[in-house]
Amino acid sequence: MSATVDKILNDALSLPPAQRAALVEELLSSLDRPDPEIDKLWAQEAESRIDMADRGEMRSIPASQVLGQDDQR
Repeated sequence: MSATVDKILNDALSLPPAQRAALVEELLSSLDRPDPEIDKLWAQEAESRIDMADRGEMRSIPASQVLGQDDQR
């Protein structure tokens, strides 16, 4: 790591736990930025799957079965 990063890390580690946690949340959220291209691709995939289901080209499975919650009593 660079000297700047080391200094920031040492400063952060000296913060009280609640402030460190808040800093971590801010840093992590800065990495999770929306990507319009990925959002567009997922929307296209969802539309494609809906169309396939409407045409009867895919078999649906109840959520309870997928999640292993079928009541076999």
